[in-house]
Amino acid sequence: MDAVSVIALSMGAAWASGINLYATLFMLGYMGMTGNIVLPEELEVVSNPMVMTAAGFMYCVEFFADKIPGVDSGWDTIHTFIRIPAGAMLASSAVGDVTPAVELTTAILGGALAAGSHSTKAGSRLLINTSPEPVTNWTASISEDLIVIGGLWTALNHPVLFIIALVIFILLMIWLLPRLWRLIKHIFRRIGSWLGMCEPPEPFDAKPKTIDSTPASTSSD
Repeated sequence: MDAVSVIALSMGAAWASGINLYATLFMLGYMGMTGNIVLPEELEVVSNPMVMTAAGFMYCVEFFADKIPGVDSGWDTIHTFIRIPAGAMLASSAVGDVTPAVELTTAILGGALAAGSHSTKAGSRLLINTSPEPVTNWTASISEDLIVIGGLWTALNHPVLFIIALVIFILLMIWLLPRLWRLIKHIFRRIGSWLGMCEPPEPFDAKPKTIDSTPASTSSD
């Protein structure tokens, strides 16, 4: 594999792991087992029937858990400690036989990317769960599965296109995550005010607050 393909596979696996780890493992294993792609030696373990069976079973569990409002957010919370390390491991394994420095660098970048995609998914789903109807939740869950499958397919077959799309996603994630965080804090403060635990929050403003550094004018006698 050329350098661009390796980067796309490595970062694609990390990105997809942050959204749906089990779908990522099963798809990589299936494509490697059927000969659609040639996996690096360090990543060939995902084609093992035992690994694919475990990934397929856990994907079925997640498929249903991810569509139940409230349960999906609990599932995402638990998988904070699973998706991010797995994303780092898959990223470092996808680069093949390289120096320890390159492998560690790839693991750091892959872990950060998995953390970003996981946080974006978990934060978005938490906000969606504030709506009582389940249709939005199901739509988001199915869309995430399709995005993972389509993204990995693009990374394996059109690596340049995937890298461009990944850069756009990272820029969007950098813009979106702070706003998601402020909105989530606003919602929790409002819930706390209903329970009498804190004061009602101020009206929500999606834009970051800026500090006015203009010095106050002074009047002369």
